[in-house]
Amino acid sequence: MKISAFTFIKNGTIFGFPYTESIRSVLPIVDEFVVNVGVSDDDTLDRIRQINDPKIRIIQSHWNDRMKVGGYVYGQQKMIAQFNCTGDWAFYLEGDEIVHEEELTKIVDACRTHLDDERIEALTFDYYHFYGNANSYLDSPGWYRRAARIIRNSIRTTAPDGLFWHVLTDNNKVSRYPKSAHTGASIYHYGWVRSEEAMNRKSENVQKYWNKNHSRIDYGEIDQKIVREFRGSHPAVIRDWLPKEKGLFRANPGHILTRREKKHRLMLHLERWFGMELSKKHFDRVTRE
Repeated sequence: MKISAFTFIKNGTIFGFPYTESIRSVLPIVDEFVVNVGVSDDDTLDRIRQINDPKIRIIQSHWNDRMKVGGYVYGQQKMIAQFNCTGDWAFYLEGDEIVHEEELTKIVDACRTHLDDERIEALTFDYYHFYGNANSYLDSPGWYRRAARIIRNSIRTTAPDGLFWHVLTDNNKVSRYPKSAHTGASIYHYGWVRSEEAMNRKSENVQKYWNKNHSRIDYGEIDQKIVREFRGSHPAVIRDWLPKEKGLFRANPGHILTRREKKHRLMLHLERWFGMELSKKHFDRVTRE
């Protein structure tokens, strides 16, 4: 069995991504790591080269800045990297996502268990979306709690906006989400832990790919009721990168809920009352026989 990992990144340092930590977090379990590096204005390419691991294979690409529809340029760059993977499985990590060293064995075991089960097209992970500091994460139907991050590398897939996979059907006219099984592991997502300055710098530069204008991001403008205290341990590879603040992140006490936040608060109540899980799923779960 061969496992490929892949990602794409551009201006990772300027935008505050822990991208070298992300790559390092899964190197012990993969046979290759394909990194698609867009032409950048910083030292992103040099820092990846400095990891100096023979498993890493770098591709350099130019982004199409004329493509401003639905984040499709992200889909293009993701698939450039994926199409260069040669493993049985292709493991996608974004530049702000980390895997815990204590769960690496679970991931390999899941890949091996499902290798010969053609029904399983993808493997999913639970998510910790950290927010504001290292002690806080978000728990809301508005923030996906589980997502596919490993895809079988022998099926036809695409990711139109760079996020979630679609499996192409035989007639090429429709697509569907991949059929999946769970790894039993988690992805630690740290994008919203970077400084507000770095987050706004990123937004100023990438909103154009969705044909949108940048709006100033203020971490304090969020529903305090979805902020939870993290009581576990962070992956060792990310600990030095994390901010050192103590305690739970505190939202602006005068924050006015948006319509979207009101909807998600209602959904949270429904989840608690009826034991439901209402976050969006971009995969179809397969029940083992």
